[in-house]
Amino acid sequence: MTPLRLVIFEDNGDFRESLLHLFRFTPDVEVMGAYPDCADVRQIISQLKPEVVLMDIDMPGMNGIEATAVVKEASPTTQVVMLTVSEEEDRIFQALRNGATGYLLKKSGPDELVDSVRLVHKGGSPMSPAIARKVLQFFHLNNTTTLTAAATVVNRTIESDDDGLSTGLTPREQEILEALVDGLSYKMIAAKHFISTDTVKNHIQGIYRKLHVNSKGEAISYALKRGIAGNNR
Repeated sequence: MTPLRLVIFEDNGDFRESLLHLFRFTPDVEVMGAYPDCADVRQIISQLKPEVVLMDIDMPGMNGIEATAVVKEASPTTQVVMLTVSEEEDRIFQALRNGATGYLLKKSGPDELVDSVRLVHKGGSPMSPAIARKVLQFFHLNNTTTLTAAATVVNRTIESDDDGLSTGLTPREQEILEALVDGLSYKMIAAKHFISTDTVKNHIQGIYRKLHVNSKGEAISYALKRGIAGNNR
């Protein structure tokens, strides 16, 4: 199988090296390059044609939000996942409007980073739980047509039973969905329920299939909207 082509833009040297180390040992991913700034982003993307870009927001010179627009101009099929410590709504939506299809906090675990790169390549929209919550809350508070980008990411149209609550989830899948809403990582969920991370991943795939969603962010959005997990349950 041809490996997924990945390019990284990250100005923090230590974090950039940790990303390089992580993805160099991920068999189905090939790191085409890792750069400390976006000074040559158009040329890099045009030459390498990566399938996925991990993009830091705060970099010297051109920031990641501006660079995302350049990436999409140079290679419209390249998917951009933002990496940031910021949970500010304005920056989230600026990134989405400029073409980002994922938004992860840098504190995300290694498994989540790798899974998110794979997911965005398959057509999903990975988001850290805290970001998904903010996007959903902002969308509900500002229910206007100007938030089309947010709706596209977290408000996927889902066919459901008339009561809106019958999901077909098993009790264990329901527990894991609630853990995702609470922001727990795969490893934390595994430890909490005394199961392996592979078992957690299998349950999560079952959740995605039954809810007709493609990512953690979409699953959390569904759960919060329908009141099947979280504070509204």
